[in-house]
Amino acid sequence: MGRGPDCIERGTGCEGTAPVATTASPWTRPWTHFVEFATGGGAAHLWSRWLVLRAVGLVYVFVFAGIVAEGKAILGPTGLAPAASLFRTLATHSAIDAFFRAPTLLWLNSSAAMITALGWIGVAAAVALVMNLWPRLALSVCWLAFLSFVGAWGEFTPAQLDSLMLEAALLCIPFAPAGVRPGLGASSPPHPITIFMMRWLLFRVMFGSGVVKIVSEDPHWRNLTAMDVMYETSPSPTYLGYWIHQMPRAYHVLEIAFTFVAEIVAPLLAVLGGRRGRWWAFVIWTTFQIGIQLTCNFGWLNTAAIGLGLLLLDDQMIAVAASKLRWRGVGTTLAARPDPDRSPSKGAPARYGLRAALGLHFSLTLYYFALNSGLPQTVIPPSLASAMKSVSSLRSANGYYLYAYFHPAHLMVEFEGSNDRGRTWRAYQYRHLPQSVDRAPHFTAPWFPRFENTVFMESGREGKISVIPATAIKLLLRHPEVMARFAGDPFADRPPNVVRMRRYRFTFTDVPTYRRTGHYWRKEYVGDYLSAICLLENGQTAQFDLTEAEAEIKAGNYPLARAIFEAQFQRGNLDAGYRLADLYAQGLGGRPEPGRAFALLSDLADRGEPTAVHNIGMCHEYGVGVPIDYARAAAAYRRAANDGNVLSMLALGALSARDEIAPPDDVEGLSWLFTAANKATGEGPVSRRIREQQPAQAKRLMDRMTPADIANSRARAASRD
Repeated sequence: MGRGPDCIERGTGCEGTAPVATTASPWTRPWTHFVEFATGGGAAHLWSRWLVLRAVGLVYVFVFAGIVAEGKAILGPTGLAPAASLFRTLATHSAIDAFFRAPTLLWLNSSAAMITALGWIGVAAAVALVMNLWPRLALSVCWLAFLSFVGAWGEFTPAQLDSLMLEAALLCIPFAPAGVRPGLGASSPPHPITIFMMRWLLFRVMFGSGVVKIVSEDPHWRNLTAMDVMYETSPSPTYLGYWIHQMPRAYHVLEIAFTFVAEIVAPLLAVLGGRRGRWWAFVIWTTFQIGIQLTCNFGWLNTAAIGLGLLLLDDQMIAVAASKLRWRGVGTTLAARPDPDRSPSKGAPARYGLRAALGLHFSLTLYYFALNSGLPQTVIPPSLASAMKSVSSLRSANGYYLYAYFHPAHLMVEFEGSNDRGRTWRAYQYRHLPQSVDRAPHFTAPWFPRFENTVFMESGREGKISVIPATAIKLLLRHPEVMARFAGDPFADRPPNVVRMRRYRFTFTDVPTYRRTGHYWRKEYVGDYLSAICLLENGQTAQFDLTEAEAEIKAGNYPLARAIFEAQFQRGNLDAGYRLADLYAQGLGGRPEPGRAFALLSDLADRGEPTAVHNIGMCHEYGVGVPIDYARAAAAYRRAANDGNVLSMLALGALSARDEIAPPDDVEGLSWLFTAANKATGEGPVSRRIREQQPAQAKRLMDRMTPADIANSRARAASRD
């Protein structure tokens, strides 16, 4: 090969490369391009393979570095999801069935030392892959070590990130060159079937992600609002993501169009457009992934996608690019490489074994690709579905459905502790997730904070699993590995005796609000995820539970119910304080004591309870324990409304409609009614109450307002959303 890259530009062909066809029929050209994409078309792929393997190795460095940092906190004997506990639950299964349910080397030993050692072995293998040392062995170790963690940590594994890297490592093993220090691997060029399988993986990641958005039932893709909510509802958007969110609607529609160009048009160009089409696909795909990485912090996902995108290139394409960029040294190196066609061929048994193994893998992935493309599960034969389920735990043959659905809102559970039985509370600060409204979103990718992302995923789910309450228990017990997952210890002076799990809704502020306050987020309390957990005198933990007291109320035993509520309130159970205030106000178990109820609600309000602040407003409005005072009622409602209490928003609007706020401000009152209606989206009793009462109050105000004032009210309400 002595002619260098210029021969490629003229289209005259190079040694080891199929000559460029010049007389192909327009009808046969797409088929020719398809064959070229699927098999490599006889072109050399030494440099493109070298680049892809370095990218995979680099991603695995981040993967295993994260495991070393977080593995013991998650899987350790005293971690959040101990591997030993998983194995005990599988003890009733047969050995083979148990292993396929949890395929992991941790069956041999699940100690903290084993977890750390396996993580460092993975780091060493990943570094070896980056340095091109025994790549096939390094990839095998990466796959096996990572599978050992993915197979054990259950809810701590996000399906797409982990599955992509497991499948990429497995397919890269036969794709990689043989030998300890293979260099470019000219003596073992990639077999055409390995090129096909690697490009089939890339095609599924690209095209499958686009198709699933079309066939999914999420309305955001159909009504073109996907990018209106994507940045705000992602786990930890970046600083750039905040500003992209502020762009006008037309820009977000263009983003959606570009998404489908990258995920539908680009892969089709890659398959049917020849080298020119693959260049276009590579540029579009890489630009798309860089944009996501800079705005959304999806761990190593986009880095891996960019690395796999290099599969679209062959050595001749890289040589042409180097020549045009005047990288003469690279062009000369490419031109001077040994001819891969002169390398010894594989033996027949190895060749047939490789084809059989990759053919089986292709069949498995075709199944998942068909399902993700809209094929109904019911048309799959039960025997095939059962067989597929039995190997699904290996996570090495997958379908890809990136962002087929959106989270309805950015909900986040915050862990707050108290060392004075619930009188004052201090929050445990996350390292990367949104929490403080004035903290600028920052860049973390390709690092993937697994613990924090798992907490985010579970924060928006109604099914309460073990991760969040288990974390609260570990914080009470001062577990060092779990506490290290947070930015610091807020109780360096005296340990907490209560930890609660409060759920907040986060929404981006608009630009005027940011410039006025420096706040990137609005943070609204939406309720407790679960009841708080307290530390007992014997060192054990217990979750607050009012079931016994409620049973006593049903039985009419009010004094005993009061005693239970009082005891739990003294331990820091603020829910018990609300129920106790209700008993005082109604006089259950004795005479009504509205003053005592008001004092108890005032105590709760002083502890920062927005619901108690709303109830204080009701006391002032209706004269419960205090004289009627609409000004004080409005002040309490306004304070609670600013903290996100929708009933206080409705109450403020109702006071305005009845002319009970001085000085009157109909624009402000109507804006609170609009805000309450905008937030009453669920089917709970609060939302139903707002939908029942808001229209009449809003009409009462609008009947005496000008269209300009009504528009002003709508604008104020919109600024709060």
